[in-house]
Amino acid sequence: MLKKTDLSEDLLTPTDLGADARDAVAGGLTVLLADIFSLFIKTKNFHWHVSGPHFRSLHEMFDEQAGQIFAMVDDVAERARKLGGTTLRSVGQIVALQRIEDNDEMFVNARQMLEELRLDNQQLIKAMRELHDICDDRQDIATASVIENWIDEAEGRVWFLFEAAREI
Repeated sequence: MLKKTDLSEDLLTPTDLGADARDAVAGGLTVLLADIFSLFIKTKNFHWHVSGPHFRSLHEMFDEQAGQIFAMVDDVAERARKLGGTTLRSVGQIVALQRIEDNDEMFVNARQMLEELRLDNQQLIKAMRELHDICDDRQDIATASVIENWIDEAEGRVWFLFEAAREI
């Protein structure tokens, strides 16, 4: 997590929330962003490599979900900047911060893909709820509000992944 002393004065966007809130929330958003990038890449990996009798429906669902996940990227990063924090600068930083595990296996069957993505999305939801609590504690209503929307979207992905796995 970044501390005020780690930031260039040129990047300290004014906020009435204070330095503690800025550091806690912007730092949490940066870690969340690393998870989002990790989940995006994994979802695209499975989109590209899914096979079997349900190929078309899963290929399309994974692509739709990857698009929804990627749509969060700019909003998360810009929310951190609005608070005067900084955010990710490199793939190396993503690797250092991510909590969603990569899957580099040559072959993953469709049922395993669905289960892994469901669990990863549930992990992302848990992380967002924890960050929401940090926002509540520091009276950052705006960040808490957008997190609620991201949680709703992730819960939708979990639902679809769960239901799709039932047919396989």
